[in-house]
Amino acid sequence: MERVAARATWHALSFGEHYDPDRLRWGPIVCHDEHLLGRGQGFATHRHDELEIVTWVLSGAVTHEDTLGSAVTLTPGAVGHLTAGTGVSHSEVAAAPQTRFVQVWLAPQGPGRTPAYSSTEVAIEPGRLCDVLRPDAGATFSVARLAAGESITVPPADLRHLYVATGALLRSSLAEPLSAGDAFVIDGEDAQTPVDITAAVPTELLVWRFR
Repeated sequence: MERVAARATWHALSFGEHYDPDRLRWGPIVCHDEHLLGRGQGFATHRHDELEIVTWVLSGAVTHEDTLGSAVTLTPGAVGHLTAGTGVSHSEVAAAPQTRFVQVWLAPQGPGRTPAYSSTEVAIEPGRLCDVLRPDAGATFSVARLAAGESITVPPADLRHLYVATGALLRSSLAEPLSAGDAFVIDGEDAQTPVDITAAVPTELLVWRFR
């Protein structure tokens, strides 16, 4: 965890001063962060290249502006997708108090893409795993909102990354029950086996699948 004035960040992978040689990446995921920001706090204009960056807001609102001319405020239910490609600069600032969002950076399958940004309003059907975005060939980002006791099945994939954004899961085939901020990865011998997930309390689950 990294904490500065009016901002807290939870790094799942090695990032900046938070160096962990055993967690440099998970498949194409090179960064998985959750941020909690006060209004007006965030990240001043900075540059990226050769990344696919996906932003999912859990509460509050975050304003994205970039050198492509984009100026978008994301709220819960909207997904932001930045293709950094050959290079783009952007900023992200909280437009509401207690703004919480998850951001994932992916290494693209090929270099030299044209920079682009999009934001999409997404309808999440309760009790189902809903596909939200396919930011790169072979990558699918999905979200499930489950009531207490509801279950979903996560389909097979070469690599699956599941993140409990809010709530908690019941113990199942997992070694331990998981709660908000926990994640697990499924690969290897278990990659092609569907996984059943049951919520212990109202839960939002973020799922990445890669082929």
